[in-house]
Amino acid sequence: MITPEELKEEFLKIYHESSNPILITSAPARINIIGEHIDYNGGYVFPAAIDKYLFVAIRKRNDNKIFYKDLFYHDAYEFDINDDFAYNEDYHYGNYLNGILTIMKRRGFSFPCGFEMMIASNIPSAGGISSSSALECGFAWAVNELYGFGISRKDIALMGQQSEHEFMNVKCGIMDQYIIATAKANTAELLDCAKIESEYVPLNLGEYKFVVMNTKKKRELADTKYNERRAECEKGLEMLKAAGVDIPNLCALSMAKFEEVKGAITDETILKRVRHVVSENERVLKAVEALKNDDLETLGKLLYESHESLKNDYEVSCEELDVLVSMASEMDGCIGARMTGAGFGGCAIALVKANRADAFMGKMNVAYTKAIGHDGGFFSCASGDGVKTV
Repeated sequence: MITPEELKEEFLKIYHESSNPILITSAPARINIIGEHIDYNGGYVFPAAIDKYLFVAIRKRNDNKIFYKDLFYHDAYEFDINDDFAYNEDYHYGNYLNGILTIMKRRGFSFPCGFEMMIASNIPSAGGISSSSALECGFAWAVNELYGFGISRKDIALMGQQSEHEFMNVKCGIMDQYIIATAKANTAELLDCAKIESEYVPLNLGEYKFVVMNTKKKRELADTKYNERRAECEKGLEMLKAAGVDIPNLCALSMAKFEEVKGAITDETILKRVRHVVSENERVLKAVEALKNDDLETLGKLLYESHESLKNDYEVSCEELDVLVSMASEMDGCIGARMTGAGFGGCAIALVKANRADAFMGKMNVAYTKAIGHDGGFFSCASGDGVKTV
């Protein structure tokens, strides 16, 4: 686990002393409590930032060069701030950063000089808890603060999403970037993805806490399948509109209305995708109400229902995620579990009694290793703040 102080020490070892001050920012990972694959369908989602952070150390230079370095992976890249950046698979994480700079330039922000930066993350990579969005938003906030651009938190999120769409060719929704940019500790956010408006909801879990369960499976098909699912949802919306159903997005449907009009969707696969979207949107609102009423048993049941829908209707789960959720459901002290994130690997979450969390994680790792053939990663978490200057 890296600390901001340790990152600063490592930064100085590489870039040495300078009269220019070093700025350090943090960006959290996130869990989505419920509401999966509906942010790009105009629905409600209910994420929370957690206390796992990516740190960015950055400092102005006296020339136009920019330097990127990842402390843990040792990948380093050099560019010029005046470059016209383009995606290049050889740049790995550098593409996310160049994408942010490209969007900033396009929006009229100018850079009088270059910079040098170093990143270090305590967030599991490719784990489905938004390490890439933490990188985007943490970096965007660092650049914003370094140059005094005055970009709002909401626009930091929108820039991250725009960069994913136009630079990384991943047609993501707004949820990940939004919660990472705007989160407050001890809350979750009910985000209306159609209006980009949110409500902070106190995250009172009482005697329970969330445990993150990492499959440690590389999500090789996640981006491709993500775009495929999005296209399937767009097709479903087209079919409904062609049949005279006047809705702006799929989440404008209630389950009752869906049952009335589902005959317009003639493809069985598309029908399943739409059913997940509509039912998941209703589960989000029920989950928020349950949390506000301190009804954690109902919240737990909704988590299980969400996973079943993602597994059977949206088909974005995998053996490893299903094993985790199934095993968690049989463990003492667990009242709910589901996959979280894009799927095809990554992480699941479980709602577990706090005084049994350590035993839960130990037993789960043993059982998971026996079932899958390699260990998983397990940690309990608390809520965290959004991007900020440390």
